[in-house]
Amino acid sequence: MKTPCIAACKNNDGICSGCHRTMDEIANWRHYTDQERDQAIERISAKQSTHSCPNCRQPAQCDISIGKSTCWCFNIEKRDTSDLPSSDSCLCRKCLTALPTA
Repeated sequence: MKTPCIAACKNNDGICSGCHRTMDEIANWRHYTDQERDQAIERISAKQSTHSCPNCRQPAQCDISIGKSTCWCFNIEKRDTSDLPSSDSCLCRKCLTALPTA
């Protein structure tokens, strides 16, 4: 089974600091189809992106931008973004993981 796991697992308030999957993604991984896993890996690795992260300018993914009703980031602990410049775009998984929880 394909997985983005790099065996550096640490739950960082709802997101793995190793592979950057949410805890929901990790818990449900075995229930995903191969196609769903491939799509998730592309989103996590930013091969499939909707915009550039306003913090690091790297590719980032917003699930709402691709037509979903919620975004992957809704399933993690809320982060403190008060020190960041205001932006309409979501942060990438790496930048969001690095922020302290609110």
